[in-house]
Amino acid sequence: MRHRHAGRKLGRTTAHREMMMRNLVTSLLLYEKIITTAAKAKELRSLAEKMVTLAKREDLSARRQAAEVVNDDKALQKLFDTLGARYRDRNGGYTRITKLDYRMGDGAPLAAIEFIGVEPAPEPKGEGPAKAGRRRRRRRRGKGGGAPAEVPAPAASEA
Repeated sequence: MRHRHAGRKLGRTTAHREMMMRNLVTSLLLYEKIITTAAKAKELRSLAEKMVTLAKREDLSARRQAAEVVNDDKALQKLFDTLGARYRDRNGGYTRITKLDYRMGDGAPLAAIEFIGVEPAPEPKGEGPAKAGRRRRRRRRGKGGGAPAEVPAPAASEA
């Protein structure tokens, strides 16, 4: 029984799991929305919220603590400049997890994790509605069996 055991192991060694979480939180800080498995998203939520709480402190100690987790300088700068200011008056609950479909390869449940308060990107104004559905690839039907035609080699001229 796993009563009172906090956290998920995610089928990885400790070092692999910690590095994966650092990479995920760095990507979340850079892009503000990522798609991953539901279990990883639930585990990532607590780490991401801790990073935003550190960013709200705005002191050197908090920046150094966050730098131990965040891999990228741009992500760290965005965390303290943009996200810390955005959530200054909010006490927790900075992220949202939205369940998606299942992954095609192995059937793992997918989820999108994003920061709350992100404005959706404006849709480009087109001259008409976009075509609905997927475009299908046409199959070429020709006489040949499929072997490429032979191209004669250029004749070498003797001088």
